[in-house]
Amino acid sequence: ENDRQKQGKITIEEFRAIYRSIAHREEIIEIFNTYSENRKILSGNSLTEFLTQEQYELEIDYSASTEIIQKYEPIDEMKNKGQMSFEGFARYMFSPECLLFKEKCKTVYQDMNQPLNDYFISSSHNTALVKGCRCLEIDCWDGAENEPVVYHGYTLTSKLLFKTVIQAINKYAFVSSEYPVVLSLENHCSPSQQEVMADILQSTFGDFLLSDMLDEFPDTLPSPEALKFKILVKNKKIGTLQETRERKGTDKQGQVIEYEEDVYDDDNEEPLKEPETRDIFLSRVQQEKERDPSKLTRGALAKRRTRKLKIALALSDLVIYTKAEKFRSLQYSRLHQQFNENNSIGESQARKLSKLKAHELIFHTRSFITRVYPKMFRADSSNFNPQEFWNVGCQMVALNFQTPGLPMDLQNGKFLDNGGSGYLLKPDFLRNTTLSFNPSEAIGDGHPITLTIRLISGIQLPVSLFSSKIDTLVIVEVHGVPNDHTKQQTRVVKNNAFSPRWNETFTFIIQVPELALIRFVVESQGFITGNEFLGQYTVPLLCMNKGYRRVPLFSKAGANLEPSSLFVYVWYIRE
Repeated sequence: ENDRQKQGKITIEEFRAIYRSIAHREEIIEIFNTYSENRKILSGNSLTEFLTQEQYELEIDYSASTEIIQKYEPIDEMKNKGQMSFEGFARYMFSPECLLFKEKCKTVYQDMNQPLNDYFISSSHNTALVKGCRCLEIDCWDGAENEPVVYHGYTLTSKLLFKTVIQAINKYAFVSSEYPVVLSLENHCSPSQQEVMADILQSTFGDFLLSDMLDEFPDTLPSPEALKFKILVKNKKIGTLQETRERKGTDKQGQVIEYEEDVYDDDNEEPLKEPETRDIFLSRVQQEKERDPSKLTRGALAKRRTRKLKIALALSDLVIYTKAEKFRSLQYSRLHQQFNENNSIGESQARKLSKLKAHELIFHTRSFITRVYPKMFRADSSNFNPQEFWNVGCQMVALNFQTPGLPMDLQNGKFLDNGGSGYLLKPDFLRNTTLSFNPSEAIGDGHPITLTIRLISGIQLPVSLFSSKIDTLVIVEVHGVPNDHTKQQTRVVKNNAFSPRWNETFTFIIQVPELALIRFVVESQGFITGNEFLGQYTVPLLCMNKGYRRVPLFSKAGANLEPSSLFVYVWYIRE
């Protein structure tokens, strides 16, 4: 369009015209003109007014505005006068300072001194140490020449030496976060190869491996802060922590313990036809206290079977605060589970418990680390929606990190918070045993947030893989407790991905903002094959800045699509 002389080249003036069409966007000009005295310059005072009135930067002052001018204004004459041209203003508006995500949330700002069970922990169902993941599953099997191997059993994955996997984890464990890494061993190895595993763990990790209880935490779980730069092994364990300490430094080679483990059907909870209320649950707990626990549990555990397991003492003694304990029932856990015992529950059973026994499950997750893992039939490594299990306080919701889609978008979005450390302090109502909470009835603390998002425009949106004609639309989704789950979408802007304008406003009333994630999805309308996904961004509601903000977009696989983004105005208030 700018090669008006049809010479296959353009002049500097024509190049400037192209640049202006990219950078001098109408919606930015409108904002600039609102605060500029003469539509040409923005004074320091006018910039301060914009930042406080529109961007809700309530602690900003004239000196902060001067800093912004010095940083972004390209014209020296303007800069020296403490003024800003439109060019400088546009550069500021498209800078990282005006992104949707709060600067504070990019740092570790939460209290990291609470016990481990008080945190959501970024967890992978396989060995994927990326994006701040702090809990990995390692499927271990006997290999040739007494060398244990790692592969995801019953799926089409290649075999790696256990030693190679542990060396890789040692290299990358604390690159993205200094907080503890839990290695969840899915252990299918013979006792002799378990001893090899123990040797590899100790020789590779050295002092990073937690192999004894901390003196300050003999009977409670330590905090992420107390366990900084530590690797924790999650596996079966025999005996107490004190017995483990007494054996420290002794020769354990060849010492194998055989024990019987109860095996229960996935459906071992007492059957319920409808959700249990909090009052019924508390009444049951009181009855349990008044009765003989041994008699009580035998009745509740009618579907009992056993299997014999062998465990090498050398590996058992490396398990300290993350002892893998077979989940029997919520009732059994209340009566018998120890503070350092963790449960893994399959998604089907966890879903049933979250629907029918939410109060009881939350009571359980307030005390014990609970891991939810995908169904066996997900051999294709597909994922479930993690939100329903975060809603009931499950600390480790294990996903297949290699599989893109909505579940991983929610996972990545949620764990952007708290500096991407992989640990998020759970809301008080999922930690405090005196508070009642059921996500299905949730009205939170009675202080909902009213969220308003004006979707103004798109900026150089990704191109379609299938069509040169892109008809763009945006969907805004809310993920949280069931009552908050909703979505709204814009109209379609025809044949424009470069600078589509919507100027549409959506309002959401969010009852439990502490658990809410906001997901922006950009699509190209398609009538025959359905809409085509172009990009998305997911962010915790409470990590959203107010005011005029740019929303970065990411591909399905999680790659940053910069400069593709959305331009929005955000406002919210807590009632």
